[in-house]
Amino acid sequence: MLKVERVSVMNLENAMRGARNPLNSWERSDSYYEGGRYVLGENDLSLAVRLCSAGSDHRKFIRQIFVSMDITAPLYWWKEFDTYKVGTVANSTSTMHKLHAKPLEPGDFSTDHLTPASLVEFERYVGYLETVRQRYVADKDKADWYDLIQLLPSSYNQMRTVTLNYEVLANIYYARRNHKLDEWHTLCAAILELPYARELLGAVGGETL
Repeated sequence: MLKVERVSVMNLENAMRGARNPLNSWERSDSYYEGGRYVLGENDLSLAVRLCSAGSDHRKFIRQIFVSMDITAPLYWWKEFDTYKVGTVANSTSTMHKLHAKPLEPGDFSTDHLTPASLVEFERYVGYLETVRQRYVADKDKADWYDLIQLLPSSYNQMRTVTLNYEVLANIYYARRNHKLDEWHTLCAAILELPYARELLGAVGGETL
């Protein structure tokens, strides 16, 4: 399971102005604001696509298009996401400080691919974790806290507020769109819904997205 929420795309106007700096072609810019959203005009979009097609040296401007999003995903997926360290910042909810703050229940975990028999066993396991949590809340015994941390399954869902840019998103999309984890497919689908992602990322990969 993966969920993307509270998405913001920032700095598109400044990135496009920078894209025109090398040839001092600012007078050809035809983008505008509409309903608070920055809309790329025909000239600017054409330039952006050409630069993306020309290679990483020419598409530096997409590193200045910033994206912030809240991603909720299991720990086993976050372990793979942490590969993308360059151009990303993330603040996560804390398992160390807040794991014991609410009852643990099966809905706190990604179980969408468990077989029925495994789901029964998993629910029993979560029930035991909840017993340990209640014991820790009552007695604050550090042994119980360690039990919680070390027994916590990698399917536990964690929410992180992530900041990236379109260059990082292009790398993620082309590296992970055919990954065997469905969570990557969900994120790649969300990436394509960002403003001009299909045009710009398609140009990066020489594809029509």
